[in-house]
Amino acid sequence: MFRILRKNIKTKVVRPTPETFSRELQENSRGVPEIDFSKCTGCGKCVLACPTQALKMTDCPEEDRRSFLLSRGSCIFCGLCESACPHQAIAFSGACNLAASTKAELNKKATFPLSVCRKDAAFVAGAAHPGQEKTGEAPDFSRGAFFDRLTVEESGLKLKNKIQSLFGRSLHIREVDAGSCNGCEVEVSNLSNPIYDVERFGIHFVASPRHADMILVTGPVTRAMELALVKTYEAMPSPRLVVACGTCAISGGIFQDSYSVTGGVDHAVPVDLYIPGCPPHPLAIIQGILTFLEKVPRKKQFSL
Repeated sequence: MFRILRKNIKTKVVRPTPETFSRELQENSRGVPEIDFSKCTGCGKCVLACPTQALKMTDCPEEDRRSFLLSRGSCIFCGLCESACPHQAIAFSGACNLAASTKAELNKKATFPLSVCRKDAAFVAGAAHPGQEKTGEAPDFSRGAFFDRLTVEESGLKLKNKIQSLFGRSLHIREVDAGSCNGCEVEVSNLSNPIYDVERFGIHFVASPRHADMILVTGPVTRAMELALVKTYEAMPSPRLVVACGTCAISGGIFQDSYSVTGGVDHAVPVDLYIPGCPPHPLAIIQGILTFLEKVPRKKQFSL
Protein backbone atom coordinates (compact mmCIF):
# COMPACT_ATOMS: atom_id res chain seq x y z
CA MET A 1 0.00 0.00 0.00
CA PHE A 2 2.79 2.43 0.92
CA ARG A 3 4.64 1.57 -2.29
CA ILE A 4 1.53 2.55 -4.29
CA LEU A 5 1.13 5.77 -2.29
CA ARG A 6 4.81 6.66 -2.78
CA LYS A 7 4.53 6.03 -6.51
CA ASN A 8 1.39 8.20 -6.78
CA ILE A 9 3.14 11.06 -4.97
CA LYS A 10 6.09 10.90 -7.37
CA THR A 11 3.82 10.80 -10.43
CA LYS A 12 3.28 14.29 -11.85
CA VAL A 13 0.60 15.55 -14.19
CA VAL A 14 2.40 17.04 -17.18
CA ARG A 15 0.45 19.92 -18.61
CA PRO A 16 1.19 20.29 -22.36
CA THR A 17 2.02 23.65 -23.85
CA PRO A 18 -0.63 25.21 -26.17
CA GLU A 19 1.56 24.48 -29.21
CA THR A 20 2.13 20.86 -28.19
CA PHE A 21 -1.53 20.33 -27.39
CA SER A 22 -2.72 21.70 -30.74
CA ARG A 23 -0.24 19.51 -32.60
CA GLU A 24 -1.19 16.38 -30.62
CA LEU A 25 -4.89 17.13 -31.18
CA GLN A 26 -4.40 17.12 -34.95
CA GLU A 27 -2.17 14.03 -34.90
CA ASN A 28 -4.19 11.89 -32.48
CA SER A 29 -7.78 12.84 -33.34
CA ARG A 30 -9.36 11.14 -36.32
CA GLY A 31 -11.66 14.08 -36.92
CA VAL A 32 -14.10 14.57 -39.76
CA PRO A 33 -13.85 13.04 -43.26
CA GLU A 34 -12.30 15.32 -45.87
CA ILE A 35 -13.30 14.68 -49.49
CA ASP A 36 -11.01 15.70 -52.33
CA PHE A 37 -13.48 16.23 -55.17
CA SER A 38 -10.67 16.51 -57.70
CA LYS A 39 -10.14 12.75 -57.12
CA CYS A 40 -13.71 11.66 -56.37
CA THR A 41 -15.56 10.02 -59.28
CA GLY A 42 -18.87 9.46 -57.49
CA CYS A 43 -18.45 5.67 -57.64
CA GLY A 44 -20.32 5.21 -54.34
CA LYS A 45 -18.10 2.58 -52.71
CA CYS A 46 -17.82 4.78 -49.64
CA VAL A 47 -21.63 4.86 -49.43
CA LEU A 48 -21.80 1.07 -49.30
CA ALA A 49 -19.10 0.93 -46.62
CA CYS A 50 -20.70 3.48 -44.28
CA PRO A 51 -22.39 1.67 -41.33
CA THR A 52 -24.63 4.61 -40.35
CA GLN A 53 -25.66 5.93 -43.80
CA ALA A 54 -23.77 9.16 -43.16
CA LEU A 55 -22.79 9.13 -46.85
CA LYS A 56 -25.60 9.07 -49.39
CA MET A 57 -25.92 9.32 -53.16
CA THR A 58 -28.86 9.66 -55.54
CA ASP A 59 -29.11 9.83 -59.32
CA CYS A 60 -31.05 12.50 -61.20
CA PRO A 61 -31.09 11.19 -64.79
CA GLU A 62 -33.22 14.05 -66.03
CA GLU A 63 -30.55 16.50 -64.84
CA ASP A 64 -27.62 14.22 -65.70
CA ARG A 65 -26.45 14.61 -62.13
CA ARG A 66 -25.45 12.45 -59.18
CA SER A 67 -26.01 14.02 -55.77
CA PHE A 68 -23.60 13.37 -52.88
CA LEU A 69 -24.39 14.05 -49.21
CA LEU A 70 -22.18 13.84 -46.11
CA SER A 71 -24.05 14.05 -42.80
CA ARG A 72 -21.62 14.76 -39.98
CA GLY A 73 -24.49 14.25 -37.54
CA SER A 74 -24.58 10.55 -38.49
CA CYS A 75 -20.84 10.00 -39.02
CA ILE A 76 -19.13 7.95 -36.31
CA PHE A 77 -15.64 8.72 -37.72
CA CYS A 78 -14.90 4.99 -38.13
CA GLY A 79 -12.72 5.43 -41.22
CA LEU A 80 -14.35 2.67 -43.29
CA CYS A 81 -15.14 5.11 -46.10
CA GLU A 82 -11.46 6.07 -46.31
CA SER A 83 -10.46 2.41 -46.65
CA ALA A 84 -13.19 1.70 -49.21
CA CYS A 85 -12.33 4.60 -51.54
CA PRO A 86 -10.28 3.22 -54.47
CA HIS A 87 -9.13 6.72 -55.51
CA GLN A 88 -7.88 7.91 -52.09
CA ALA A 89 -10.32 10.81 -52.26
CA ILE A 90 -11.28 10.57 -48.56
CA ALA A 91 -8.96 11.37 -45.68
CA PHE A 92 -9.45 12.21 -42.01
CA SER A 93 -8.04 15.19 -40.16
CA GLY A 94 -7.98 16.47 -36.61
CA ALA A 95 -10.92 18.78 -37.29
CA CYS A 96 -12.52 19.59 -33.97
CA ASN A 97 -14.91 22.54 -34.03
CA LEU A 98 -17.87 20.91 -35.82
CA ALA A 99 -20.78 22.08 -33.65
CA ALA A 100 -23.90 23.55 -35.25
CA SER A 101 -27.23 24.98 -34.14
CA THR A 102 -29.24 22.93 -36.66
CA LYS A 103 -28.90 19.52 -38.26
CA ALA A 104 -28.97 21.14 -41.69
CA GLU A 105 -25.68 22.88 -40.90
CA LEU A 106 -24.06 19.49 -40.31
CA ASN A 107 -24.86 18.35 -43.87
CA LYS A 108 -22.48 18.97 -46.78
CA LYS A 109 -23.62 18.39 -50.36
CA ALA A 110 -22.10 18.18 -53.84
CA THR A 111 -23.17 17.04 -57.31
CA PHE A 112 -21.37 15.28 -60.14
CA PRO A 113 -22.24 15.01 -63.85
CA LEU A 114 -23.23 11.42 -64.54
CA SER A 115 -21.00 11.50 -67.58
CA VAL A 116 -17.89 11.54 -65.38
CA CYS A 117 -19.16 8.91 -62.94
CA ARG A 118 -17.85 5.46 -63.69
CA LYS A 119 -20.35 3.15 -65.31
CA ASP A 120 -18.95 0.19 -63.41
CA ALA A 121 -19.40 1.97 -60.07
CA ALA A 122 -20.39 0.09 -56.94
CA PHE A 123 -23.27 2.47 -56.28
CA VAL A 124 -26.68 1.18 -57.36
CA ALA A 125 -29.43 3.72 -58.00
CA GLY A 126 -31.97 1.41 -56.41
CA ALA A 127 -30.10 1.68 -53.11
CA ALA A 128 -30.41 5.44 -53.03
CA HIS A 129 -31.79 7.31 -50.07
CA PRO A 130 -34.47 9.65 -51.43
CA GLY A 131 -35.39 13.12 -50.32
CA GLN A 132 -31.97 14.77 -50.30
CA GLU A 133 -31.42 18.26 -51.61
CA LYS A 134 -29.18 18.88 -54.59
CA THR A 135 -26.79 21.73 -55.17
CA GLY A 136 -24.30 22.65 -57.84
CA GLU A 137 -21.77 24.01 -55.36
CA ALA A 138 -18.96 21.76 -54.18
CA PRO A 139 -18.55 22.10 -50.40
CA ASP A 140 -15.30 23.06 -48.76
CA PHE A 141 -14.05 20.05 -46.82
CA SER A 142 -10.62 21.53 -46.20
CA ARG A 143 -9.03 21.70 -42.76
CA GLY A 144 -9.31 25.48 -42.68
CA ALA A 145 -13.09 25.34 -43.04
CA PHE A 146 -13.61 23.15 -39.98
CA PHE A 147 -10.57 23.30 -37.71
CA ASP A 148 -10.42 26.10 -35.17
CA ARG A 149 -6.80 26.45 -34.10
CA LEU A 150 -7.66 27.99 -30.74
CA THR A 151 -5.99 26.21 -27.83
CA VAL A 152 -7.79 25.10 -24.66
CA GLU A 153 -6.72 28.25 -22.81
CA GLU A 154 -7.72 30.60 -25.64
CA SER A 155 -11.08 28.90 -26.15
CA GLY A 156 -11.68 28.74 -22.41
CA LEU A 157 -10.95 32.42 -21.77
CA LYS A 158 -13.25 33.47 -24.61
CA LEU A 159 -15.91 31.14 -23.21
CA LYS A 160 -15.46 32.55 -19.69
CA ASN A 161 -15.89 36.13 -20.90
CA LYS A 162 -18.98 35.20 -22.92
CA ILE A 163 -20.56 33.33 -19.99
CA GLN A 164 -19.92 36.27 -17.69
CA SER A 165 -21.46 38.74 -20.14
CA LEU A 166 -24.60 36.61 -20.62
CA PHE A 167 -25.20 35.19 -17.16
CA GLY A 168 -23.24 37.41 -14.81
CA ARG A 169 -22.09 34.20 -13.12
CA SER A 170 -21.03 30.64 -14.00
CA LEU A 171 -22.79 28.41 -16.52
CA HIS A 172 -24.36 25.41 -14.78
CA ILE A 173 -24.73 22.19 -16.77
CA ARG A 174 -26.59 18.99 -15.93
CA GLU A 175 -25.26 16.00 -17.85
CA VAL A 176 -27.87 13.40 -18.83
CA ASP A 177 -26.98 9.91 -20.06
CA ALA A 178 -29.93 8.91 -22.22
CA GLY A 179 -28.63 5.43 -23.00
CA SER A 180 -25.09 5.81 -24.35
CA CYS A 181 -22.19 3.35 -24.44
CA ASN A 182 -20.36 5.68 -21.97
CA GLY A 183 -17.84 6.79 -24.60
CA CYS A 184 -19.17 10.34 -24.53
CA GLU A 185 -19.35 10.26 -20.72
CA VAL A 186 -15.61 9.59 -20.60
CA GLU A 187 -14.91 12.70 -22.66
CA VAL A 188 -17.36 14.81 -20.65
CA SER A 189 -15.73 13.70 -17.40
CA ASN A 190 -12.35 14.61 -18.91
CA LEU A 191 -13.50 18.22 -18.94
CA SER A 192 -12.91 18.24 -15.18
CA ASN A 193 -9.42 16.71 -15.24
CA PRO A 194 -6.23 18.79 -14.71
CA ILE A 195 -5.67 19.18 -18.47
CA TYR A 196 -8.95 20.96 -19.28
CA ASP A 197 -10.27 22.00 -15.84
CA VAL A 198 -13.35 23.77 -17.25
CA GLU A 199 -14.38 25.10 -13.85
CA ARG A 200 -11.70 27.78 -14.22
CA PHE A 201 -13.62 28.94 -17.29
CA GLY A 202 -16.90 29.31 -15.44
CA ILE A 203 -18.55 25.96 -16.24
CA HIS A 204 -19.95 23.87 -13.39
CA PHE A 205 -21.65 20.49 -13.62
CA VAL A 206 -24.54 20.24 -11.18
CA ALA A 207 -26.54 17.33 -9.78
CA SER A 208 -30.01 18.83 -10.14
CA PRO A 209 -31.74 20.13 -13.29
CA ARG A 210 -33.36 22.82 -11.10
CA HIS A 211 -29.91 24.38 -10.75
CA ALA A 212 -28.97 24.01 -14.43
CA ASP A 213 -28.95 26.54 -17.26
CA MET A 214 -28.13 23.81 -19.78
CA ILE A 215 -28.49 20.05 -20.06
CA LEU A 216 -25.86 18.14 -22.02
CA VAL A 217 -27.41 14.91 -23.33
CA THR A 218 -25.35 11.93 -24.50
CA GLY A 219 -26.43 8.71 -26.17
CA PRO A 220 -29.47 7.78 -28.25
CA VAL A 221 -32.62 8.44 -26.29
CA THR A 222 -33.84 4.99 -25.31
CA ARG A 223 -37.52 4.44 -24.69
CA ALA A 224 -36.70 3.77 -21.04
CA MET A 225 -34.97 7.17 -20.71
CA GLU A 226 -37.30 9.28 -22.85
CA LEU A 227 -39.69 10.20 -20.03
CA ALA A 228 -36.79 10.87 -17.64
CA LEU A 229 -35.23 13.24 -20.20
CA VAL A 230 -38.49 15.11 -20.71
CA LYS A 231 -39.00 15.49 -16.95
CA THR A 232 -35.41 16.71 -16.57
CA TYR A 233 -36.02 19.30 -19.28
CA GLU A 234 -39.28 20.46 -17.68
CA ALA A 235 -37.59 20.79 -14.28
CA MET A 236 -35.06 23.29 -15.63
CA PRO A 237 -35.54 27.04 -15.18
CA SER A 238 -35.59 29.30 -18.22
CA PRO A 239 -33.92 29.50 -20.77
CA ARG A 240 -33.63 25.65 -20.86
CA LEU A 241 -30.64 25.24 -23.16
CA VAL A 242 -30.13 21.73 -24.57
CA VAL A 243 -26.97 20.27 -26.13
CA ALA A 244 -26.97 16.98 -28.05
CA CYS A 245 -23.43 15.70 -27.48
CA GLY A 246 -22.18 12.95 -29.78
CA THR A 247 -23.43 11.24 -32.91
CA CYS A 248 -25.85 9.01 -31.01
CA ALA A 249 -27.51 12.00 -29.39
CA ILE A 250 -27.88 13.69 -32.79
CA SER A 251 -29.12 10.85 -34.99
CA GLY A 252 -29.04 7.64 -32.98
CA GLY A 253 -25.66 6.62 -34.41
CA ILE A 254 -25.16 2.89 -34.80
CA PHE A 255 -28.26 2.34 -32.65
CA GLN A 256 -30.60 4.34 -34.90
CA ASP A 257 -32.36 1.24 -36.27
CA SER A 258 -32.86 -0.36 -32.85
CA TYR A 259 -36.41 -0.87 -31.62
CA SER A 260 -35.39 0.47 -28.20
CA VAL A 261 -34.30 4.00 -29.22
CA THR A 262 -36.30 7.01 -30.37
CA GLY A 263 -33.61 8.28 -32.74
CA GLY A 264 -32.00 11.37 -31.21
CA VAL A 265 -32.52 13.98 -28.52
CA ASP A 266 -34.63 16.30 -30.70
CA HIS A 267 -37.35 13.66 -30.86
CA ALA A 268 -37.94 14.19 -27.14
CA VAL A 269 -36.94 17.80 -26.37
CA PRO A 270 -35.91 20.83 -28.47
CA VAL A 271 -32.16 21.04 -29.11
CA ASP A 272 -30.13 24.26 -29.27
CA LEU A 273 -26.70 22.83 -30.13
CA TYR A 274 -25.43 19.70 -31.89
CA ILE A 275 -21.84 18.53 -31.23
CA PRO A 276 -20.92 15.62 -33.56
CA GLY A 277 -18.31 13.03 -32.74
CA CYS A 278 -18.03 9.43 -31.63
CA PRO A 279 -17.12 10.49 -29.06
CA PRO A 280 -16.53 14.25 -29.39
CA HIS A 281 -13.18 15.53 -28.16
CA PRO A 282 -13.31 17.57 -24.89
CA LEU A 283 -12.03 20.58 -26.81
CA ALA A 284 -14.87 20.10 -29.30
CA ILE A 285 -17.35 20.36 -26.43
CA ILE A 286 -15.71 23.54 -25.12
CA GLN A 287 -15.61 25.14 -28.56
CA GLY A 288 -19.12 23.95 -29.34
CA ILE A 289 -20.57 25.68 -26.29
CA LEU A 290 -18.55 28.80 -27.13
CA THR A 291 -19.80 28.75 -30.73
CA PHE A 292 -23.39 28.56 -29.52
CA LEU A 293 -23.08 31.28 -26.88
CA GLU A 294 -21.44 33.60 -29.43
CA LYS A 295 -24.72 33.52 -31.36
CA VAL A 296 -26.88 34.32 -28.33
CA PRO A 297 -27.94 38.00 -28.26
CA ARG A 298 -26.37 39.93 -25.41
CA LYS A 299 -29.74 41.38 -24.39
CA LYS A 300 -31.39 37.99 -23.99
CA GLN A 301 -32.58 37.56 -20.42
CA PHE A 302 -31.36 34.57 -18.44
CA SER A 303 -32.70 33.50 -15.07
CA LEU A 304 -30.42 34.20 -12.11
